[in-house]
Order: sequence, then C-alpha cells, then structure tokens
Amino acid sequence: MGKCRIISSVVVVAGLIVVAVLLAVIFWPLKPTFIARCKEFKGYDCEKMWGTFEQAYVGRDPRTVPTEAYDPFIAAADFSADPNKLMFWSKTNKVVHDFTEKKKGCFLTLEDTVLGYMLNGLTWCGKEGSTITFRSFACPGREEKNAVDSFWNRVSAAFADAACGDVTAMLNGDIATPFNPNSTFAKIEVKRFNYPRVKSLTVVLVTEKSAVTKCTNASLKDLQKELKPGIQYNCKEVTESKIQECSSNPGCGACW
Repeated sequence: MGKCRIISSVVVVAGLIVVAVLLAVIFWPLKPTFIARCKEFKGYDCEKMWGTFEQAYVGRDPRTVPTEAYDPFIAAADFSADPNKLMFWSKTNKVVHDFTEKKKGCFLTLEDTVLGYMLNGLTWCGKEGSTITFRSFACPGREEKNAVDSFWNRVSAAFADAACGDVTAMLNGDIATPFNPNSTFAKIEVKRFNYPRVKSLTVVLVTEKSAVTKCTNASLKDLQKELKPGIQYNCKEVTESKIQECSSNPGCGACW
C-alpha cells in the first residue's frame, strides 16, 4: 500500500510539473525578450517599439491579423540600409546566418536588423477581449493572417523596400527548385526590387558537395523574369565549405 501511495504521489507531482511547464510556455512574457534584444540597437525607444508591436495583435482574433496592423512598428523602426549590404535568402537559414554572423558589417539579413531581430524564432498571438500576449501552442498554426505570418510578411516587404545598389540572395542548390514561387523571397521580396534603386541581384547558389541544381535551373530563369527591367542578374554556384572558409577571413571581400 505504501508503494502505491508513493507512486501515486510521484504521478501527481509529475503531472503538476507538466502543467506548470505548459502554462509557462503559454504565458511566459514576450516583452522582456523583445526589450532586451531591442536594446542591442542604438537610438531606439524600446518601450515605444514594444507598444507599436503589440498593438497589432493584442485583443484581436489570432487568425485575422492583417499585415498592415504592423505598419506602426515599421514606422517606429524607420529602417534604412547602406547600399550593397542586404542579403536575402530561401532554404539556407543556417548557412546564411552563420555567414552574416562572422561577416558582421558586410551583409545583413532581415533577422540581423531591427525589423526582424527582436522576434526571430518566437511565436505570439492575442485573443479577442484579452490584453495578454499568448505564446507557442496557444496560438494558431500557419493560417492566413495569423499574427506571426503577418508580421514576417510585413517586415519582409519593408526589408525589400530598403534594398539598394547590389543585392545578394543566398539560395539552396541542393533542392530541385531553389526559387520556389511560394517562398517569401518570391511572393514578396523580389517583387519589391525596383530599378534604379536596385541595380543588380546576385544569386549565390549554395551546395553541400555536388549540386542538385545549377545556375541554369528553370526556376532561376523564372526569377530573372520577375526582375524589373534594368536590374542586372548574376548567379554563382558556391559550395558550403567555400562559404564557411571565406567567412573566417577578415574583411568584406567577395566569397563567390
């Protein structure tokens, strides 16, 4: 009998721990993470930035947050970039961010900027009639106009609008369709490259060892067709090992 009671107690305690963890995941405040990350950028009123961010989704149906709800956040960020520094990407998350981390000041992805850094890797949403920010599985999945997808669509558009000079995109040469028409890069970013503000686009087609696709890939032909007249197009096939080797070298010299 004693053993049964001990086992029962253990089960109850374990259950309470699981519940506590789940509640922490749902209600763990987003604001401290946002503010801490914001403070890594100079010149921003981080409390104001938070206010413009949360007004987009707090109190709303989490499935009906339009992209324009984040317009005040974009205005508060007031993002601009030096020519030739913006790096776009699709299906190359790890390699591109390893590269920009080591080549700080040479290239910037969206996630390296004030537009994307504060929320990178996070999930959030609101609920109708509530002033709380919810987290993780308390929020809907990838449904139309959910708070997270609408945010990334809006900041992706703003990031593309800031592109000027020579623009770079790191795409995955280990898949059959490096320029996927359903990707954010295709649906939003490329369409906002305007000449003469953007003078050229260089695609860096990254492969591990032997390329599945090359610069002659049909999807990359489609990419060229999407570019506005006047924007020059270049494509370079580069191995991931070469990118890694080059990223360890000082300076901003070309790695392709």
